[in-house]
Amino acid sequence: MVQDMAVKEERLIAEIHGGDIYRSKSVVTDFSVNVNPLGAPPEVTVAVRAAAGEICRYPDMHCGRLTEAVGEFERVPAEYIICGNGAAELIFAAVLAVKPKKALVLSPTFSEYERALRAVGAKVNYYELNETENFRVTEDFLDAVTPKTDMVFLCNPNNPTGQSIPKGLVEWVAETCSRQGSFLVIDECFVDFLEDPEKAQMKDRLDDFPGMLIVKALTKLFAMPGLRLGYGMCSDRKFLGRMRDTLQSWNVSVPAQAGGVAALENCGAYLAETKRVIRREREYLAGQLKELGYKVYGSEANYIFFRDFRAKERDLFAMALSAGFLLRDCSSYRGLCRGYYRIAVRMREENERMVAWLRQL
Repeated sequence: MVQDMAVKEERLIAEIHGGDIYRSKSVVTDFSVNVNPLGAPPEVTVAVRAAAGEICRYPDMHCGRLTEAVGEFERVPAEYIICGNGAAELIFAAVLAVKPKKALVLSPTFSEYERALRAVGAKVNYYELNETENFRVTEDFLDAVTPKTDMVFLCNPNNPTGQSIPKGLVEWVAETCSRQGSFLVIDECFVDFLEDPEKAQMKDRLDDFPGMLIVKALTKLFAMPGLRLGYGMCSDRKFLGRMRDTLQSWNVSVPAQAGGVAALENCGAYLAETKRVIRREREYLAGQLKELGYKVYGSEANYIFFRDFRAKERDLFAMALSAGFLLRDCSSYRGLCRGYYRIAVRMREENERMVAWLRQL
C-alpha cells in the first residue's frame, strides 16, 4: 500500500537513532547500534593514531588514496566513487543534486531519507511494508514508481527489518526507474553482512543504470562510526559532480581517510571472521528470542528485528535500560508502533547476558 502526503503537512517523527550512550549513563552494553561486534581492525587504530600527527594539514579534498582503496575493494572504477562524512552526508548530497518534487521511500526504513527529502520540500510517497508479509518488499513496489516520481530510495537489506530484497527485484526496480525517469538511490550499508551479498548488491549493474547511486559506509562493517566515513558509487560522473557541488570542501578528515585506507587494505581475514561470527551469533540470538515468545522478522544482517506482544503491559526499552542494556526502540520508525525493537548481533558473552536477563522477565 502506498501513502501519499506532503512532508510539511504531517506529524514529523522525531529524529532518533541508536548509539545514544551519551544520555544513557547506565548503559553497560549497547545493543542499539549495528556495528561489527569484532570492533575496528587494529590497523585502523594504528593508522588513525599516526594520522593525528598530520592534522596540521588540510585533508586531500579529492580523497585520492581512499578512493583508490574503495575502488579496489568494490572492484569498480575509481571515477565512479564519491566519498563523504558518513553515508548520511551522501544521502543529503544526492537529494540536493536531484532536488526532487516527489519521492518514494519504504515505511518503515532509515529516517535520513525522509529527513533529506524534507530539507528540499519534497512530497513523499510511502510504500507501506506489510507485517503479514514479514515486512518484505514485493513486486507491487514497481507500481508505485510513476512518471511523477523523481527519486526512489531503497535500503537493502532494510533497516530496521533486516529483510533483503532479491537482486532480481532490485533490477526490476532499477529498470522501472530508468523507464519512468526516476533517480534510484540504494543504501547497501548492511549488504556485506548478508550470507551471500552477491544475491542483493547492484554494483555490477552500475554501467547499465547511470541513474542509480549505491551508498555504503565503513561505519558498520569496520566498526568505525566515530570516524564518519561513507562512499557512493555511480557511473554518471556528471551526477557525481553535482553531488560534489553540494558538499563542503575537505569533508573527509585526515584521520578518517587514513583509517578508511587501513580498513580496506588486506581485510580478507577480518571479513571472513566477521561473517563467521555474525552467522553464529545471529542464529543464536534469533533462536533464543523465538523460544522466549518474541516474533522475529527478517533479520538477515547483523541485527535482529522483533516484536514484544506484551508491549501494553511493559516497556521493554526502559526495563532493559535499567538492567544496563540499550535497545533500539523502533516505535519512532514511521509505520511501526510500541513493541517493535531492534538489537545488534554482538559477541557470545554479551548475547548470553542479554538472553539471561530476558529469561528473568
